[in-house]
Amino acid sequence: MNDYYETLGVNRGASAEEIKRAYRRQSVRLHPDVAGEAGAGEEAEEQMKALNQAYQVLSDPDKRAQYDMGVDPFATPGSSGAQGFGGFGDFLDAMFSAAAGSMGPQGPTSRRRRGRDLVDVLSIDLAEAVFGTTRDATISTFARCDSCEGAGTAPGTQMARCGACGGRGVTTRIVRSLLGEIATQGTCPTCQGFGSTIPNPCPACTGAGRVRSRVTVPVDVAAGVATGDRIRVPGQGEAGPGGGPSGDLYFDVRVRNHPDFTRDGDHLHCTVQVPMTAAALGARLTLTTLDGVQEIDVPPGAQPASVVIVPGLGVGRLRRKGRGDLHVHLDVQVPDADDDEQRDLLRRLAELRGETLPEAQLATSGRGVFTRIKDKLAGP
Repeated sequence: MNDYYETLGVNRGASAEEIKRAYRRQSVRLHPDVAGEAGAGEEAEEQMKALNQAYQVLSDPDKRAQYDMGVDPFATPGSSGAQGFGGFGDFLDAMFSAAAGSMGPQGPTSRRRRGRDLVDVLSIDLAEAVFGTTRDATISTFARCDSCEGAGTAPGTQMARCGACGGRGVTTRIVRSLLGEIATQGTCPTCQGFGSTIPNPCPACTGAGRVRSRVTVPVDVAAGVATGDRIRVPGQGEAGPGGGPSGDLYFDVRVRNHPDFTRDGDHLHCTVQVPMTAAALGARLTLTTLDGVQEIDVPPGAQPASVVIVPGLGVGRLRRKGRGDLHVHLDVQVPDADDDEQRDLLRRLAELRGETLPEAQLATSGRGVFTRIKDKLAGP
């Protein structure tokens, strides 16, 4: 009969909430986004099917009660799930086990198991996404016990061979049937199938070989990462029970908004205010970018919403060489002309351009600079 408790990684006394949490953790571990190539293929699909089947049984009180009595709700007739039918079920179980060349569990089971994978969120600034960085992230996890080095035994002591099963991890019982006595094997209840016991558990970890702890992990953030990307840190997940290997650690990236710059793929965008005279005559502006202070050339005759592109000052390309561009959007400012001298100068400019009595024309792409100047001169 399938061991659904072992599949979910919980003990037989686990609550419904503990079973639900265990199912969610295992589902995340087996998800292709987390497991990568290991999460694809027939083996991963079979593991996910087994996990779903275990959860369907243990999350249903009635099915769980049947299973605890020895009846597997998913077992086919004649399989080991027929154990719940008393002596005849035990007889069938022994018969089929013998036909397969086995008399039940082949212990002992190793205490060493791989730790679970962990998923956390890593928030970074836009500049860190542009250039890449190394961040220290503090997480709560299971770490290997330093006191016993993962063994689970108190310092100076060792595990003892289980007296109930002689270290085999299985016990044998005799089933009486109409055809005589048949020997069957099951997991040893004294040592839980490990073949050994811990007479003197480590006081720091109570025999688990690991302790709850907060650890700081360095995380390499590649240039070009974006919100929604996932970073894998191998071997930094939960330490495995019994001194087993650690799982992996994953970070879902969140890039914080910047007050001045916005991102569009590999490019950055910003808006700068430009005086009307600078837009008309051209100018060299000083702009503080993520790379420091840069000089930006505004071409003569620049119009509102014109864009000056600065190559190579955008976002670093993820897993590729080079960077995107910086797009500087110009916001041309029309002077208020709130004194006579300024208004005379603007009227003189209008006369020189032949715009004192302009004809109204429909514009296809917004209003030009000098249209906005005339609006100012006209007053309210």
